[in-house]
Amino acid sequence: MPVPNKIMLITYADSMGRNLKELKYLLKKHFREAIGGLHILPFFPSSADRGFAPITYEKVDEAFGTWDDIEALREDFYLMFDFMINHISRQSIFFQDFLARKDESPYATMFIRYRDIWPCGEPTVQELDMIYKRKPRPPYVIVEFADGTTEKIWCTFSDEQIDLNVTSEVTRAFIKKTLEYLAKKGASLIRLDAVAYTIKKRGTNCFFVEPEIWELLEFCREVLAPYGVEILPEVHEHYSFQLKLAERGYWVYDFALPMLVLHTLYSGSTTRLVDWLRICPRKQFTTLDTHDGIGVVDVKDLLTDEEIEKTKEYLYSRGANVKRIYSTTAYNNLDIYQINCTYYSALGNNDDAYLLARAIQFFAPGIPQVYYVGLLAGENDIELVERTKQGRDINRHYYTVEEVEENLRRPVVQKLLQLMRFRNTYPAFSGDFAIQETNSEHLLVLRWKKDEYEATLEANAQTFNFTVTYSDPSRGTKEKLF
Repeated sequence: MPVPNKIMLITYADSMGRNLKELKYLLKKHFREAIGGLHILPFFPSSADRGFAPITYEKVDEAFGTWDDIEALREDFYLMFDFMINHISRQSIFFQDFLARKDESPYATMFIRYRDIWPCGEPTVQELDMIYKRKPRPPYVIVEFADGTTEKIWCTFSDEQIDLNVTSEVTRAFIKKTLEYLAKKGASLIRLDAVAYTIKKRGTNCFFVEPEIWELLEFCREVLAPYGVEILPEVHEHYSFQLKLAERGYWVYDFALPMLVLHTLYSGSTTRLVDWLRICPRKQFTTLDTHDGIGVVDVKDLLTDEEIEKTKEYLYSRGANVKRIYSTTAYNNLDIYQINCTYYSALGNNDDAYLLARAIQFFAPGIPQVYYVGLLAGENDIELVERTKQGRDINRHYYTVEEVEENLRRPVVQKLLQLMRFRNTYPAFSGDFAIQETNSEHLLVLRWKKDEYEATLEANAQTFNFTVTYSDPSRGTKEKLF
């Protein structure tokens, strides 16, 4: 069945309330009309990375609830689940059996041994330099087997996230079984996390390796086709990767939009944003914020290098309670492609600027995703990040039920929910998108039209003033939302 064109919330199972039951209570009571879809970040038993090192996909972490709680959420929302197709937990039964039995393990071919990639067991300096890395280290972990021998095993991310050999028959059987299981458990979409890293091939950069990546994606798509479930490949890199995926009919992320909107509201110029909105994919999910930081690499060549640097400088100088050090090794963040900050704080906790940013997102082509911290116009959580020394935690506040309900009284949140309800229910957003020419780079006019329904956003990127107007065919009038 087609994915509904309604805003999707991104949240952890324990970040709006302590568990899935409390999440269900809050969403049903306060957000039912504002949210149509729900991306529950990994809720499986995991050994690291806030759920992204799954031990098994066949259980819900007991701290969050059960599959019955997931089913209860599906009664009101279409759901997206994560499948970490690139790796699995070091603590999984597959890897533990491999450590115990080595070559005799039925799972031995699930993992990537350095000796299988390079004849001498090691890459040359040139081959190592060629590999695409987001961590300042070679992509391996040295493991010790039960017989006392040691080997280098491919490991792109943390030591708890062991890469899978997606070309082996054993791994393909695991992928097929897991995708089918998640489809049967109620997913409308399955997000393929870190899919660009899956193909390891000597003589390449081991990132989005063609044509092998296309064969893997098509395999996943064919597995899920009988269930009517679609895949969303997660690729954080140059925007051209999203265009390639879109050309083949896949759902994609608009990871360029966050920096483009910041640049627009920092500089007062809409030129770069408009250029992107003209060419961006239409079958996409738009974002301003996610569980990770604000992506930078995705916008290269849509902004000049100078514009990117100016946007980053503005964020650090004008944003609220954000420091460069939160995106460095001092706070256990080795990624170079993102800035750790909530979107509300990136805009200086300015209500007008934040509401305009969301209005632009909701009028952009695609289905909007709103991260739970952004849903509540959340500020940087300095207390949490200083306690954990994990840079990404600045944007991962744990809201109690009481905190959520307290934030609902804030005018900025009330207006945001009004915008979201309008985006979810007004028919024009299923129609045709247009950008109106203006006589000023500060002005932005976006329009959606379907039959007699028409909605228009008119905004001034310099003053943050904006209006949303729409036609009411039943009255034959033009109404103003803001």
